[in-house]
Amino acid sequence: MQLFLDTADVKLIAELAATGLVDGVTTNPTLIAKSGRPMAEVIAEICGLVEGAVSAEVAATDALGMIREGEKLAAIAPNVAVKVPLTWDGLKATSELSRQGHQVNVTLCFSAAQALLAAKAGATFISPFIGRLDDHGADGMELIREIRAIYDNYEFDTDILAASIRTARHVADAGIAGADCATIPPDVFKGLIKHPLTDKGLEQFMADWAKTGQSIL
Repeated sequence: MQLFLDTADVKLIAELAATGLVDGVTTNPTLIAKSGRPMAEVIAEICGLVEGAVSAEVAATDALGMIREGEKLAAIAPNVAVKVPLTWDGLKATSELSRQGHQVNVTLCFSAAQALLAAKAGATFISPFIGRLDDHGADGMELIREIRAIYDNYEFDTDILAASIRTARHVADAGIAGADCATIPPDVFKGLIKHPLTDKGLEQFMADWAKTGQSIL
């Protein structure tokens, strides 16, 4: 499963990309606004830090506006994925942008039927919002399973990009459910490695090694 960072914080992206475990990045208008910098500048810098897809979201709400903005965003770097909302206009834009050869991430997906439409429109990625569904009493992971079944039934090549990830358990469950990717806030990404038994085991190993008085070098 590919792991993306959900942030526009260039410093954090650089820090975590150094692990070799970051496959891509997703941004949105809220994250860009927090950076306090011009969008094109931020996206260009992020694209230079990771080899995989970097989602940059359009601001227009009409299909023609999304297409024009998408073309401009896609011109920033070859690994830009134009991010559009799951609306009729967004799907029209997806069809045209994908026809032009651009990567498209269709976001704000909350149902399997929506995901089916996005795949038929040619989306590169579909972003079901797991945490937000859970907040409203639904089962976000069940949505991942439903989308996986539909895509496998009809051999759609759209990647399922689990979004609105809140916990390390969400990441693991998304992988079990068949998500191709998960986009993860930096704090959750850092927490993926943590387990108290790992820390306890390492402490014991180090204590036992110290007793031997040996050195490997």
